[in-house]
Amino acid sequence: MGRSSGLKMRLILGVIMGVIALVSYYGKTQENPLTGESQQVGMSPEQEVAMGLQSAPQMAQEYGGLYPDNNIQQQVKTVGNRIVKSFNNELATRGIQNPYRFDFHVLRDDKTVNAFALPGGQIFITAGLLSRLSTEDQLAGVLGHEVGHVIHRHSAQQMAQSDFFQGLAGAATAVGGSYGTSEIANYVAQVKMMKFGRDDELESDEFGVGYMMDAGYNAEAMIEVMEILAEAGGGEMDRDEFMSSHPSPANRIQKIKDHIQNYRSK
Repeated sequence: MGRSSGLKMRLILGVIMGVIALVSYYGKTQENPLTGESQQVGMSPEQEVAMGLQSAPQMAQEYGGLYPDNNIQQQVKTVGNRIVKSFNNELATRGIQNPYRFDFHVLRDDKTVNAFALPGGQIFITAGLLSRLSTEDQLAGVLGHEVGHVIHRHSAQQMAQSDFFQGLAGAATAVGGSYGTSEIANYVAQVKMMKFGRDDELESDEFGVGYMMDAGYNAEAMIEVMEILAEAGGGEMDRDEFMSSHPSPANRIQKIKDHIQNYRSK
């Protein structure tokens, strides 16, 4: 009776924890003020801006600090701000003001090939990736993609999703009552998060294509960027997507071509 009673209590506790995680997650539903999409986000845009600004110095230090050439820094800022201006002009026609504060930074790290965005508009590109780009259009493709992550609130959305899946993992652990169960639950949570990561990347690709074209850049350069990233990653254009947070370069290239065609036909 004791073992049965204990299992029953763990089941009840697990259900309660799962319901709490679910209610908390869907209680964070907000309408994105810039895109109109309904999202589960636990922060306001102003809080995203504050988080990004507070995190930026430490993030830069993780990559050896900022690149010391101010001319290079200004060139990157000019390209990034041109894309943001194009988007803000489109928002103005709808009577919307952009709450995000964008700034663009080159990191000193010349070995890592990467670019990323913090919540609120702080965007970084490593010297390692910048050195592989040969045109301003390619740089616009990289920065436009990262601006897309900010506009679509992907970081804030991922934080809310992470809290949700951690809650479910905790519920599974309460039911199973073992370390092994917790490990499996966390693994499942990670796989679920990977799917969201791929969707985010494709959504940001579409944003980048549209607004780099509006800003006067050649969108085909986004395809060249995918080829550069594939080469940096070992040349695997058709690698399996299942256990990766990013879609395969080949898949992204085809979708980018579709987006270019769609924008040109508008």
